[in-house]
Amino acid sequence: MPMPKILVTAAAGKTGSALVAECLQRGWQVRAVVRQADARARDLATRGADVMVADLHDRAAMRHAVRGVGRAYWCAPFDPRALEAAQIFADAAEDAGIEAIVGLSQWLASPFHPALATRNAFATDRLFESLAPQIAYTALNPGFFADNYLRLIGFAAQLGVLPSLTGDSRNAPPSNEDIARVAAAVLADPEPHAGRTYRPTGPEVLSTADMAAILTTILRRKVRKVELPFWLFAKAARMQGVSPFELSGFRHYIEDHRQGAFARGAPNDVVERLTGRPPERFATVAARYAARPEAQRSAASVLRAWAEFMITPLMPGYDLTRFGRIDGAPQPAGLRHAMADTGWIATHGEAAIPAIGR
Repeated sequence: MPMPKILVTAAAGKTGSALVAECLQRGWQVRAVVRQADARARDLATRGADVMVADLHDRAAMRHAVRGVGRAYWCAPFDPRALEAAQIFADAAEDAGIEAIVGLSQWLASPFHPALATRNAFATDRLFESLAPQIAYTALNPGFFADNYLRLIGFAAQLGVLPSLTGDSRNAPPSNEDIARVAAAVLADPEPHAGRTYRPTGPEVLSTADMAAILTTILRRKVRKVELPFWLFAKAARMQGVSPFELSGFRHYIEDHRQGAFARGAPNDVVERLTGRPPERFATVAARYAARPEAQRSAASVLRAWAEFMITPLMPGYDLTRFGRIDGAPQPAGLRHAMADTGWIATHGEAAIPAIGR
């Protein structure tokens, strides 16, 4: 039986673009849904994807997107109306007769979490599960991605510092590519995975200090972990175009990290068991980021990095407390972080396994 066409939402994003590349490498037909016709979209088209520019909140666009598609990868938009978009997509997928959906959920997903995005992730999982048996649903709920630690690779390369918000807490961060490979493995044969939830992790639990030591080797210069106050991180994030909604959730994820939520049940064998390949080590992922232009050292790049570092405290930030009051989302009673939620703890693994030797 020929492989049906695969729909990938958020196809220009981190896991979406990695999944498009994986699918095309396997010789599958891919419809890549993107928000705008930018350079990333053009690159996907050049690689052979059927690129469609669409708003995930547009019901007519979603009905068009699923036409002729057999299986789909759902990655929610990062905005307060993500659950509404999921409902629109579910309706379109059901009407079109899509046979399977793989959804990018969250390790923290819970109806009681302080972050609206995380409560929406929990509700989206329940929504897609309700489509069974017509549509097989498989949830992927990775924790803190390796990408989150490497976004500031430029500071590590130019200044020798790795900003940290998480203290000494640990995580087994998965790569975007491993998450995509797991998604592709499920999409290749959805039936055995229907109704399952998988958490891809990296192969070792690491602290930010461990990551700084790895970057010291990769970048061939001493890299030190430096604790960064969240208010300063928020200013830097705003300078990079991060939305207040994303930051309003991220501040809670930092607290979850500090409390040990991402160390629970990590590492595991999900990536190797589903893909037949061991998960990528943090050093492997870091080496890719170290090859990026912002990590290439020169006198000019060091000066630019110092200038950005010095000006950041003077830049405007977001009033996230005020944003939380005006974003229109209801605030259920009893909100709590993962490690204070006995129901979440009962269903989310054991404490971390000691780190594998590097």
